[in-house]
Amino acid sequence: MALEVEDLRFHHPGQTRPFIAVERFHLEAGERVLIHGPSGCGKSTLLSLITGIRPLPRGRIRVAGEPFSELSQRRRDAFRADHIGVIFQAFNLLPYLSALDNVRLTPSFSKRRRRREGGADTSADKAGKESAALALLGRLGLDSTVARLPAHQLSFGQQQRVAAARALYGKPELIVADEPTSALDTEHRDGLMRLLAEQCERSGCALLMVSHDPDVARYFHRSLSFDELNQAAHHVA
Repeated sequence: MALEVEDLRFHHPGQTRPFIAVERFHLEAGERVLIHGPSGCGKSTLLSLITGIRPLPRGRIRVAGEPFSELSQRRRDAFRADHIGVIFQAFNLLPYLSALDNVRLTPSFSKRRRRREGGADTSADKAGKESAALALLGRLGLDSTVARLPAHQLSFGQQQRVAAARALYGKPELIVADEPTSALDTEHRDGLMRLLAEQCERSGCALLMVSHDPDVARYFHRSLSFDELNQAAHHVA
């Protein structure tokens, strides 16, 4: 099982009822699930809770069979680097690093993901890992010239594709994507979705994505509305 969520509750400060209440949700290894809903409904908050970026007030989360929500903050951060690729809505790229170096940044904190891209840190392996990163960027329409530009010189849509490549690099068991196609035209949106689907099939990783774009649903095994998942929308405390 790639992801298990049980009895999750989240309140904004001052609220008496939960803003988000998820009784149970699971994601099998290799499964792709889309959660759709309008902006502001709580999709991004849910992903921040699932990935451990935001503290979880109540509930249990298991990732790749491990009790992720029970880990200390330090161990949770290390586990996320090893096992979860996150495509942030705000991208979180380092502006003065190149697109290529941004892709390789997260796995630099994870020996596990470095190894999954090609063995030890020898010169030959480093060249192979660079080639793997360039290949991901190339699949997303970013050639080697663009890949070596600093992130702050890239367009909004190019930055979004770099963020997606960074999450995929190192073949994590779970990809969590927050509106990863919002800045892309139809051609680049479909290119990104095809790449996400193909990478998940090749590596066996699961994909959980939130979006307000219903046209991406065809790339997923399951699609559900946020209100279906969030029992707080039905006034369940």
